[in-house]
Amino acid sequence: MAAPNIVNVASITGITTYHAGIAATTGGGGALGVTTVVSNAASSGKVLKINSLVAAGIGNTTGVTLQHFNNVNHVSASSTVSIAMTVSVPTYSTLVLISKENSVYLQENTSLGIFAQPNAGSIDVVCSYEEIS
Repeated sequence: MAAPNIVNVASITGITTYHAGIAATTGGGGALGVTTVVSNAASSGKVLKINSLVAAGIGNTTGVTLQHFNNVNHVSASSTVSIAMTVSVPTYSTLVLISKENSVYLQENTSLGIFAQPNAGSIDVVCSYEEIS
């Protein structure tokens, strides 16, 4: 099924999710160490509008990379587009990676994945989005 026409929708559901202790990886887009923040399954009949994604630096300053995957399973680097690449999150502070001013739509069979830079602290993320069908 194709994603719905967002002008004429049946329902919009607001959702907030979080992930604590984001995994670190040294790879460039492979599944190893990538934490899926939000995913839109194939044939879901939905489009997800990501309104905000905030990363919090827990402990030491660290970098964070946020990527859009053109496959929910993060199958290869060739299906990846970076939204934020090795962005520094200040110690004991937060950084807005996605906001209402630069929202992102996830169509069917796509996802957002995030990973922290290795050996440089810990990252927590909070993501707010709308599920539109």
